[in-house]
Amino acid sequence: MTHGGRTADYDFELNPARIAQEPVEPRDACKLMVVDRASGRISHHIFRDLPALMRAGDALVLNTTRVFRARLLGTRPSGAPGEVLLLRQLDADRWEAMVSPGGKLRPGRTMMVAPGFDVEILEQTERRTRIVRLCVADGDSAAAIERHGHVPLPPYIARPDTALDAERYQTVYAAERGSVAAPTAGLHFTPSLLDEIARRGVERVNVVLHVGAGTFKPVEVDDPAQHTMHEEWFEVTETAARALTATRERGGAIWAVGTTATRTLESTTRDGAAFAVTRGDTRIFIRPPYTFHGVDKLITNFHLPRSTLLMLVAAFAGYDLSMRAYREAIDGDYRFYSYGDAMAIV
Repeated sequence: MTHGGRTADYDFELNPARIAQEPVEPRDACKLMVVDRASGRISHHIFRDLPALMRAGDALVLNTTRVFRARLLGTRPSGAPGEVLLLRQLDADRWEAMVSPGGKLRPGRTMMVAPGFDVEILEQTERRTRIVRLCVADGDSAAAIERHGHVPLPPYIARPDTALDAERYQTVYAAERGSVAAPTAGLHFTPSLLDEIARRGVERVNVVLHVGAGTFKPVEVDDPAQHTMHEEWFEVTETAARALTATRERGGAIWAVGTTATRTLESTTRDGAAFAVTRGDTRIFIRPPYTFHGVDKLITNFHLPRSTLLMLVAAFAGYDLSMRAYREAIDGDYRFYSYGDAMAIV
């Protein structure tokens, strides 16, 4: 098997103090590591330097999904605490969700979030998630989620969510509600930085992929090929498909902002250089070896060991160069994970 073909190849030691617990202020002041695939050169910058890497005629692909307040905290009938993380809406009041404690929130049980807002556990799925019903007195479950739900910060951010997270764990261009985790590479962009990129003649292309909690799930099998990938809903509109095709035709580079935009582009139907309107669920698992068809440059954060996200980076930059970059980030005091620093692979 090729180097990088086993899950253990993606392990690394990280001091917990290097896991960013708070966002950098301002957004574009974080570190930016630039990894050049052709030369193997690694250089160190600030994120606001990014536009200098881009050329007129390029396209910047942004995932405009919006994180919603998917984390519901409440009490079980015993008075003990419980938690429900909404994953995917099935109909008006039924959702697929993760629950904690799983042994207590079994089918038939109820958790009270607030007066007039209960969560009823209906059934357990094959993947051990739950189907739940939101029971809201006034019938407006969307408003109840927004009023009583919490920002679904990832588990490695070891603190309660705050009012700041409601703004900062969201891209400045977020539009379509549906994610339980932020597309974190996009958190570094400010309106002024996007304006500067546009002034350079780089076209902005919006796509959507609603990020599920499975994005944090580590690969627990020795052979990544045996890993069951979570599905995520995505869409490439006619406007986006036309813009991407035009970029290809004029010889511009397609910059994917994040692994979610990358998975969207690689899940999109193509005929030669032409991108097609595509929507639906994707389970694409990008790992070495993989030939990319829709992405030329990648902007991403520093990811968890043994994660599908790190494997995607290794597929794009090459395994050896990726792991060298991670070692350099660890040695160079880079901040890791969702609120951490960024990497541009060119």
